[in-house]
Amino acid sequence: MSKKTKAKGKGTVIKVILLIVALLIVLFLGLIIYANSLGGNARDSGSKTMITVAIEKGSTTSDIGALLEKKKIINSGSAFKLYTAYKRLDGTYQAGTYALSPSMTASEISHILQNGKTNDITFTIPEGYTEYDIASRLASIGLVDKDQFVSLLENGGFSTEYTFLKKAQKGKHNLEGYLFPSTYTIPATSDGDFIISTMLSAYQKVFTDADRAKAKKLGYSENEIIIIASIIEKEAAVDEDRAKVASVIYNRLDDGMALQMDSTVQYVLSLSSDRKKDLSIDDTKVDSKYNTYKYTGLPPGPICNPGRASIEAALNPAKTKYMYFILSDRLDDTMVFSTTYKQFLKDKEAYYKARDKAESKNN
Repeated sequence: MSKKTKAKGKGTVIKVILLIVALLIVLFLGLIIYANSLGGNARDSGSKTMITVAIEKGSTTSDIGALLEKKKIINSGSAFKLYTAYKRLDGTYQAGTYALSPSMTASEISHILQNGKTNDITFTIPEGYTEYDIASRLASIGLVDKDQFVSLLENGGFSTEYTFLKKAQKGKHNLEGYLFPSTYTIPATSDGDFIISTMLSAYQKVFTDADRAKAKKLGYSENEIIIIASIIEKEAAVDEDRAKVASVIYNRLDDGMALQMDSTVQYVLSLSSDRKKDLSIDDTKVDSKYNTYKYTGLPPGPICNPGRASIEAALNPAKTKYMYFILSDRLDDTMVFSTTYKQFLKDKEAYYKARDKAESKNN
């Protein structure tokens, strides 16, 4: 091979190398420009929708990008990952619950996730609240529109995600009993769907497989245990009485007696009017399957949303022969229990006498 040919060959190789280098530089610059542009582009700049996103602890940038894409906040999880890598933000995002919008750019989203700060609101749902009580409470603090929230409660179709609801009562009271009472901290922009899901998820964690096994051993379903727990919640004001109230319920069920629980009638009345201080004879005759004066057995569904203490009592009733109970004449919210109707009448008379005396003294 001549020197001229060799030189020509070397020149070709150098040109190819230079071309490859040039292409790599162009590609690199293009990626930089593209990655940088991602920070300023939003999926939908005109959107006013806020979407709640929960970033779990230990989530990678890929996990976060995929979640944001799934929630339709960004167009591409891969592009978000590229932007994060370019800005050297990997590992800087904080776990938490965020309210994000498709109108936000990747730069804005990254800044929010880095700071780990959300505008949160804390609210408490007490034990014994009905689903409508919950709607009123949330509306009073401006979290929801009451009518819209009630519509969601009655027609939301949450049983697809929360399968335990498939064995609960059917119809518009499907969620009653399963909106777990607790203190919650959520983004201020959370919608009704998110709030309900949060409460159902809390119940899902509280009622365990061990509880289901215990319910089965007692001969009752999960839904029946929650019904019993809801009655306990409304009847017993102090923890020490819960297991004994549970024993009365089970003893009456075993004996085929009507439960005759005032709380079940009060629930019926609350659906159309206000609860009463004392029930009349006519009240106990109201025609509803929830009326345990008129119908034997358990009502068709829970009468409130019980807390863990009442669920525990329903699963672990005291071993007694009690068939009756009424508030104590000590007027301290405790109960007195009895095995005979005769003793119950004496306890009842003592309670009302003490209450009337206290009320007349206060007046």
